[in-house]
Amino acid sequence: MVRIRTQKIGAQLGSLGEFIAGQRRMAQLSLRQLAEQTGISNPYLSQIERGLRKPSAEVLQQLSKALRVSAESLYVRAGTLDPDDHPATSVEMAVLADMAITARQKRVLIDVYTSFVNEEREGRAQRQAAK
Repeated sequence: MVRIRTQKIGAQLGSLGEFIAGQRRMAQLSLRQLAEQTGISNPYLSQIERGLRKPSAEVLQQLSKALRVSAESLYVRAGTLDPDDHPATSVEMAVLADMAITARQKRVLIDVYTSFVNEEREGRAQRQAAK
């Protein structure tokens, strides 16, 4: 069994596990149902949620698909990605952290927000090119 040795990594994984457990509950999935959807064993998933295991990028990818959350947000929470290299906006982080809406609603909100940002970026580029 892999034990987390540093408090910083342990805290990160604990917060990752708490986040995954929260997303699972919001999606109204039991631990067993999420395990079945992802192909991850029930005990291993339980250990991830309790912060006892550090999941691989592949496992995080499977979890992100099943929970319909950004894989990048899970990678950052797990310490796999540097948040400075892959910054999520405060809007995206706020939406992902909100426990009052479902995973599907979060994805839709982030998609709409991203489309607005991209539209504004394209408009700005066109205005710059016209000068």
